[in-house]
Amino acid sequence: MASYIGVSLPCYACVKYTIPLFHIHRWDDIVLLLNQLMAKMKTRIRVVRSWGLLPLVVLLLLVRSCVQAADEGTNGAGRRRSRRRSTVAASNIMVPITFLNSSVEKGAVCMDGTPAAYHLDPGSGAGNNSWIVNLEGGGWCNNARTCKFRTRSHHGSSDLMERRIAFTGIMSASPADNPDFYNWNRVKIRYCDSASFAGDTFDKGTGLYFRGQRIWEEAIQHLLSIGMASADQVLLTGCSAGGLAAILHCDQFSAFFTDRRRSTTVKCLADAGLFLDAVDISGGRSLRSYYADIVYMQGVAQNLPPACTHHLDATSCFFPQNIIDDIKTPIFLLNGAYDVWQIQESLAPNKADPNGSWRACKFNRSACDASQLKFLQDFRDQMVASVKGFSRSRSNGLFINSCFSHCQSELPATWNGSPAIHNKGIAKSVGDWYFGRAQVKAIDCPYPCDKTCRHII
Repeated sequence: MASYIGVSLPCYACVKYTIPLFHIHRWDDIVLLLNQLMAKMKTRIRVVRSWGLLPLVVLLLLVRSCVQAADEGTNGAGRRRSRRRSTVAASNIMVPITFLNSSVEKGAVCMDGTPAAYHLDPGSGAGNNSWIVNLEGGGWCNNARTCKFRTRSHHGSSDLMERRIAFTGIMSASPADNPDFYNWNRVKIRYCDSASFAGDTFDKGTGLYFRGQRIWEEAIQHLLSIGMASADQVLLTGCSAGGLAAILHCDQFSAFFTDRRRSTTVKCLADAGLFLDAVDISGGRSLRSYYADIVYMQGVAQNLPPACTHHLDATSCFFPQNIIDDIKTPIFLLNGAYDVWQIQESLAPNKADPNGSWRACKFNRSACDASQLKFLQDFRDQMVASVKGFSRSRSNGLFINSCFSHCQSELPATWNGSPAIHNKGIAKSVGDWYFGRAQVKAIDCPYPCDKTCRHII
């Protein structure tokens, strides 16, 4: 994000606060949002007057012009990024959506009762019998107001999901960008339950369905029925809330293949899913309180790993640090040690910072003073400590870099570019681990030692 400062301060502010608001993660999201808004202006759906959407369209057009200005800067590096983006766009097709209409009667529905959905880009050649199943992320909701709000977006209703999405990074069909997995069957299961595919209840008061566990089970059963049952190799992955879901469901995923005659290699990858039960800047535990509401409201407890719930409360078992040591299936943890989402929403949320002393720091690392950097270094140390037992297993993998980041496996620039630890990037590290070419237990030195990072704040 810092690259937008060089364009202009208004551009920086515009991109900084618009991107999180509309859940924009890549260039295509801006185009998709513009298309959706223009469609609404033409059809006036949901009784929204067309002129009422004009400010949003203007705002997104400004964001797009700011992104273009930043990427097409006169410093040469901008021109290289522009050419890189063109190459990526040419090699990554838009993948159509499929709705699981047959699963509605089994209750596998989004929060508003619409069908669950997924996108599939079929494999080819040597990848015909290999599958990546990607669990989409996108945060959570913990009360009636926020959950009801999510039903007005693709995070709560399949009616509002994009009909085509780009597959990039680990989901890319480009051998140059994704050399180990480009020709696999690649699936993204859409996220519309708001509890990392783990809830199972119906809220009569709000009329909302929290059926993430059913969506998970029905989607996997469907994929097995259309060819995944004969897979030689499978990889469950996800980013953010999807990364947490990959951790929660890793052994369940493996169990789908254990009773079959074929010998299938089953592994999991969690990107930015290592959410810590950390103390915030006020001395409280903001994320624990938030997770407790989610677990209670969405009926998550019954679907958490029994190895954890036998000795810890359900909220504790929604935190990966209390689960990962007992996962039997090989799993790779990819995380930024200075996870931006956790800094902004867990360590220094507005509620814990009434005086705004962290407001500048949590959006711009260079604005952090010495005491704030010390607090962030302690968080990094807690993350490293949380994987100590996990790393003892030869079958597990680690890539914890010292970047201010959140989600690195689906962005082309971070998946198969920089950053690197010991001169090995993320794509190579994950591939080496999955195929047994090398053990990967990479933990970066503390910030600011790593000069290969692509920081987002």
